[in-house]
Amino acid sequence: MAYRISKVDPIDLQKRKAVGINIPFSGNAGFVLNYETRQAIKNNVANYLMTGKGERYMNPTFGTTLRNYLFEQINVSTLEQMESYIAQELRFNFNNIRVSTLKIEPDTDTNSIKLVLNYQINHTSIDDSISINFI
Repeated sequence: MAYRISKVDPIDLQKRKAVGINIPFSGNAGFVLNYETRQAIKNNVANYLMTGKGERYMNPTFGTTLRNYLFEQINVSTLEQMESYIAQELRFNFNNIRVSTLKIEPDTDTNSIKLVLNYQINHTSIDDSISINFI
């Protein structure tokens, strides 16, 4: 009988140590801390996808160029280019996750795009997903 061994990040065992901050910013001090690696990874991926390259001060390579597709026609070719670009960026910048499915759903009536990303955190049995609407 085979057993699946899951790796637990040691910081998750220390309940009083924060791993990151939640997005969107809220709370009394302007931000709320999170204490799980799973939630920190989810916030980091969402923050990366919504930040444009060159937008972050002192870190001009952080983020994506998804805004370059803002006024492009929504067709199969453009959607495939976007999916390929996002998958490549995530493989390069987030080696602690493995993308299960990446789907971009266009809504031509509102001229918006919904990005749905399902992923698994490496060496764990944690599956998670992110859904972002680009309007």
